[in-house]
Amino acid sequence: MMVDTAPNRSLRTTRVRGCDIAFRDEGHGDPVLLIHGLAGDHSAWDPQIEAWSRRLRVIAPDSRGAGRSTQTDAPTSTAEMAGDFLALMDDLGLERVHVVGRSMGGSIGQHMALAAPERILSLAMLASCARFDPFGRRCLENMRDVLAWRGSWADHARHSVQNFVSPAFYNAEPERAAAIERLIASSSRLQACYVQQNYAVLAHDTLDRLHEIRCPVLILSGGRDPLCGPTATRWMVERLPTAEWVEFEQSSHFFLMEEPDRFMAVMARWFDRVCTTGIVAAA
Repeated sequence: MMVDTAPNRSLRTTRVRGCDIAFRDEGHGDPVLLIHGLAGDHSAWDPQIEAWSRRLRVIAPDSRGAGRSTQTDAPTSTAEMAGDFLALMDDLGLERVHVVGRSMGGSIGQHMALAAPERILSLAMLASCARFDPFGRRCLENMRDVLAWRGSWADHARHSVQNFVSPAFYNAEPERAAAIERLIASSSRLQACYVQQNYAVLAHDTLDRLHEIRCPVLILSGGRDPLCGPTATRWMVERLPTAEWVEFEQSSHFFLMEEPDRFMAVMARWFDRVCTTGIVAAA
């Protein structure tokens, strides 16, 4: 393993399955693997890493094709990325972890729980799905098309932000909505990598296997989410009847940014339930 020389000195890189995978590894206690979504990288978890690493060991990687990990214009899949993170666990000597996956990260977590059930202590899926409904598919296709047609992350962000936050939040919090748009627009990844991951997310379908997941499951959803919305969420809840489900009724795909205090409180209760190292204080 080599230490990354970027200004963020806590970011390290290791070679697994033919890819350099960059990650943060902070704190001590029960290990929690944070998996980002399609539009982001490990930095999407910065507020949670700061809060949760006080009581837990938090590992936040960049998936292949994102952040500081290997970027190539090659097809991938949520199952392949799940294999990367299981290999990362091996590299770090982690036998078992709690997984928290955001959007695409929740899909990757599903594959981890299906491929290696003995290694996944719990699975929390935030704004995720096991199969996209037709409306969610169209939103993802449109975002990919805008990037292909315009070739601009700024244009992609301008046409995508309304899929991530609710109309009420966008209208009432213009400065925060603009900050989210700037965050999306600041992506440094190759556009081809986003396109390949977009196809991977659209192809994801574990719906008929969800009943095989045996670890404790938490499903968090946004009631105004057009991407992983109420229909796709209901499909998951129906197939995971013992899962805990919390809906952020008035928020969208980025409900953890629209309602950060409530989100952190929900996660504190979840960690208190599934972890052995105590309550993680809300922040």
